[in-house]
Amino acid sequence: MSERRRIRWLVGVAAAASLLAGAVPAWGRVRLVTLPVRERVEIQLDNLNATLVEEERIVTLLKGTNHIDFSWSTVGIDKGMIQFRVVNMPLRRKRGDDPPSAVRPDGKVEQIRIVHVAYPPGENALVWQVWTEKPYAARVRVSYLVANLRPSFHYRALADHDERELVLRKYIRVDNLSGEAFGSSGIWAGFGNYFHREVGLNEAKQMLIWKFTGVPITKTYTFDWYGGQAVSDEPEQRYVAMHYVLTNSAKHHMGLFPLQPGKVRIFQDDGRGGEAFIGEDWGGFTPIDDKMKLYLGLARDVVVRRRVMKTTRHGVKGNLFDQELRIEYTIENFKNRPVLLDIPVNMDNLRNEFATQRGEFDCEWEILDDGTSLTKQQIERKDVTNVVYHVPLPAAPKDPGAKVEPVTVTVHLMLRNVW
Repeated sequence: MSERRRIRWLVGVAAAASLLAGAVPAWGRVRLVTLPVRERVEIQLDNLNATLVEEERIVTLLKGTNHIDFSWSTVGIDKGMIQFRVVNMPLRRKRGDDPPSAVRPDGKVEQIRIVHVAYPPGENALVWQVWTEKPYAARVRVSYLVANLRPSFHYRALADHDERELVLRKYIRVDNLSGEAFGSSGIWAGFGNYFHREVGLNEAKQMLIWKFTGVPITKTYTFDWYGGQAVSDEPEQRYVAMHYVLTNSAKHHMGLFPLQPGKVRIFQDDGRGGEAFIGEDWGGFTPIDDKMKLYLGLARDVVVRRRVMKTTRHGVKGNLFDQELRIEYTIENFKNRPVLLDIPVNMDNLRNEFATQRGEFDCEWEILDDGTSLTKQQIERKDVTNVVYHVPLPAAPKDPGAKVEPVTVTVHLMLRNVW
């Protein structure tokens, strides 16, 4: 037992009649019983803000009143959340002299009863008064919330050589900075595998919660004019960002439980029996049937230039006007395979680029058929202010000397009632 926390079991004998009558029990004698060792410890980590610890001990209770003192020093335990209960409570039939408060709804009477809980002032401790009808070696369970026994999650993703699917391993790490050594403990995160591990003081344990195999992935390429990284000395360009997109669903060989936020280290099969590290990202909380998007880096072999070919103001009334825009994207794909390029556009940002209005109201906008080269299927309206253009790009010519033919996309827009 750690010196930092102690549990003392003080046992006293008193008259049962005076206790049930509400009087302060008279002590016949008080003695310190040898501290029972932990028989079982369970650590539950399904709440990232509060860790539940349950420990079971076999305690010798004498007939009459027993005082059980639970105290701690440097361990961060929530005093108001500590619970004490008897496992496999001994029961008997109701008698005529039993007070109504002692009778359970099923008509049985518990032979071990907690009659009072006291919090000694100025101490990290509490005392249970436990009354028993006869001596018992009782298995008791003490549950409490403890601080600084922290779980964290991280992942390892291994994509196949063709980047069509991957293996995702989810790990949990438990850092015990609570000030207490718990010894051999059962550990459960509320999902996945259940573990038995030694949890020592100031130790960390890492465990594999689950392994998902054959997870389909979609590799995306995104040109974001407002959020992407600028290209030095190229004012018309932004770098294209690459991502893996996973779907946490049963159809995609996942979907057993939500994915907690954590760092994801990403590897790829190099086709020669080895693995190549290709990046890492912070995976966000991903509920079942939702998507996790993992950043891979910048694509140097997909080049996009954005030019504003036309900008015209059409007066409406007073300071109001409609802003007409014709924007052209010139795209070159130097990869040896076709890709789908996503071009997200936030219409509020587009309005603010060409008008003095600054986000007081959502932008009113319209994509005009005349002058827009994208089909309606290639234009995805996310919400009232966001749209994504989906542009398929052919693979680069197989002949090394052949020139990559650029793909040109034109979008004709009207921003309504701006100033």
